[in-house]
Amino acid sequence: QVSTQSTGHVCNTKLIERKNLTQRRMSKKTAQIFGVVFFYFLTSLSLVFLNKFLLSNYDFEYPLFITWYQLVVAIVCCAVLGFIGPKVPGLEFLPPMEFDLEIAKKTTPLTLVFIGMIAFNNLCLQYVEVSFYQVARSLTICFSIAFTYLILGVGTSTLAIASSGVVMMGFVVGSLTEVNFTYQGIIFGVTSSVFVSLNGIFVKKTLNTVLGDNQWRLTIYNNILSAIFMLPLIFLSKEYSSLIENPKLFKLETWVYLTLTGLFGYLINLSTYMQINYTSPLTHAISGTAKACVQTVLAVLIYKNPVTLLNAFGIFLTIAGSFWYSFIRFQEMSRRAPPASPV
Repeated sequence: QVSTQSTGHVCNTKLIERKNLTQRRMSKKTAQIFGVVFFYFLTSLSLVFLNKFLLSNYDFEYPLFITWYQLVVAIVCCAVLGFIGPKVPGLEFLPPMEFDLEIAKKTTPLTLVFIGMIAFNNLCLQYVEVSFYQVARSLTICFSIAFTYLILGVGTSTLAIASSGVVMMGFVVGSLTEVNFTYQGIIFGVTSSVFVSLNGIFVKKTLNTVLGDNQWRLTIYNNILSAIFMLPLIFLSKEYSSLIENPKLFKLETWVYLTLTGLFGYLINLSTYMQINYTSPLTHAISGTAKACVQTVLAVLIYKNPVTLLNAFGIFLTIAGSFWYSFIRFQEMSRRAPPASPV
């Protein structure tokens, strides 16, 4: 009887230990998920509001120079993290700095599209309110569907097209009812959407054919080539002549702000990768939708951006349509994925 009681006690102890171990693992996993989602929110929101602060509130209206300097900071980040990454748990995936001329030549078409994307993003932000920024660039989904068919010859499902229709409706309603509407902001926003959608297509093609599906090596080449190609644009656009005469260029605080935007520009790529890695593409889509909502609310609270009822409805349609599209695409990719092999 004593032996039976002792055996039962040992079994209960092991069950309790297993339960505690499972709870600790769940708690750790929950903490990691919360951490990466918070990291994504922090980097994404900080980048948008810091860029807007520089371009509007701080009166440092040099979007091309700001974009170029952000690329320089990103190159430094690639070099530093590529060196320390193998020594830091969780950052082992970051490759060392490299530059091969043949690979650079093959990456150039993507780089030109990437330059258009980041430059027009900042140009758009210069002319629109942060609360309208999501709407101004919301046509990315519509252009992605069109270019995927025209360039890759791949069709899109009816439901996905329907979701893009919701986004289009939100864009029209939001634009027509925007209180501080500017044609420059809309033109730059739509152009930005074109380049964002093209960037997604060119990234897939370049990763598959040139860089062995390593997005971090692609980031290194993209940043280096973009910094080289963008430098002449600063002079051709005549930003340089105005920039060199601006006393703010020689203030330490200006370079602190610029460096912060560059850091957050690099970290948003890192946070996006980590969020998808620790959660799923669907969770990332939900997080992106929530971030867009928070961004709009913060813009209204901080900048007192006037928002009418119809304007708010337009913003809601673009965010809801974007999330619906992401959800549909996630379901379609899940159905195409091969079933897990039995253990």
